[in-house]
Amino acid sequence: MDFNFTEEQSMLRDTIASFLQDKYDFDTRRKIVSSDSGWRADYWKAFAEELGILGAPFSEELGGLGGGAVDNMIVMEEFGKALVIEPYLGTVVIGGGFLKHSGHADAASVIEGIIGGTTTIAFAYGEPQARYTWRDLKTTAKKDGAARAGPSTATRPW
Repeated sequence: MDFNFTEEQSMLRDTIASFLQDKYDFDTRRKIVSSDSGWRADYWKAFAEELGILGAPFSEELGGLGGGAVDNMIVMEEFGKALVIEPYLGTVVIGGGFLKHSGHADAASVIEGIIGGTTTIAFAYGEPQARYTWRDLKTTAKKDGAARAGPSTATRPW
């Protein structure tokens, strides 16, 4: 069994590493964490437009790069090395992964927004008082105007 990366996967890793080394040093990260939003929409847009990595795990039919789990792992490994805080895990891995398999009519358009860097997804998975018990959840959500956080201006009722 061959555990080596393909040439494309090695290029993906090297491209991300080079970008982060040039633009995402520890002092930059510290400033981002201290900002009001806690992350930078312009970096998110660069991940989409300059690097194309937000589409790494999505099929070419959806506008992605046609990769999969290994491509996600490569991106996340490089992001981990640089302590990147932009919402890749919640948006691309969890949200995008769910949408790919959801069968929902609007899934492709939301994935298109993820790939283009205009949509982010928050993954809410637990509450302190619930201790991982779904019977004690207090948080609710309702659509109330347009989304305000991050670069996305659309909300979805799911």
